[in-house]
Amino acid sequence: MGGEGQVSSATVRVDKWLWFARFFKSRSIAAKQIQSRKVRVNSVIAGKTSTLVKAEDILTFPQEKDIRVVRIIDIGVRRGPATEARLLYEDLTPLEPKKIDKTSMAGVPLREPGSGRPTKADRRAIDKLRPNPDET
Repeated sequence: MGGEGQVSSATVRVDKWLWFARFFKSRSIAAKQIQSRKVRVNSVIAGKTSTLVKAEDILTFPQEKDIRVVRIIDIGVRRGPATEARLLYEDLTPLEPKKIDKTSMAGVPLREPGSGRPTKADRRAIDKLRPNPDET
């Protein structure tokens, strides 16, 4: 009659939690990410959708072109509205520094989209603005 084999109500499956917190549109999409070994729970790969998570666990997973790092604050009981889902986690994802536009750094004027290829005179003007690799 011991508590062996019973799951605490303070834990939930990782695929279900990712769906509750609205990181994925469906549990099956979350499950595919987990099964393809792209989700980590406390720096350990969660290879199965049945991996249990609890409050204070850290999840790391890809979302679009970013890597998301979140700390679970609450496990939740349902997939609610986005405002409710936002209360389930704390986002620890580091902010990316602003990307520098390389064309503005090179001193090359921007061309209008659809203006076609540069003429010979345009190309020579562009070449004058660029540093010459032969001159060292």
